[in-house]
Amino acid sequence: MKKRQTTDFLVVHCSATPPKMDIGKKEIDTWHRQNGWLKIGYHYVIRRDGEIEIGRELNEVGAHVQGYNDRSLGICMVGGIDDAGEPENNFTEQQFAALSTLLYQLVTIYPDAEIKGHRNFANKACPSF
Repeated sequence: MKKRQTTDFLVVHCSATPPKMDIGKKEIDTWHRQNGWLKIGYHYVIRRDGEIEIGRELNEVGAHVQGYNDRSLGICMVGGIDDAGEPENNFTEQQFAALSTLLYQLVTIYPDAEIKGHRNFANKACPSF
């Protein structure tokens, strides 16, 4: 697996799943492998209960934002769409607390990295907040 040489961005994503769909790293890893990827593209997954699961190793190049994978970390919040498939900020308080803690830790490691949403790099609503 290729190692990331620099970390310019901490990119927040959503899994584009409705609020009742409580998934995690295992399910996303399966989806990404079905797309032909080596494994899960994100470095972290934040479940509905706020549990933080580790995806790719911290120094590995991710597969989460085209054109920026070699210089970014990917964090996926589970949720982000309503039952009709429309973007919706339906994340839990526990998820936002976990995201805040995780970003604080990562900014300590990568002080020059900018925090961005996936929507800052692609024509998407992701992460829907």
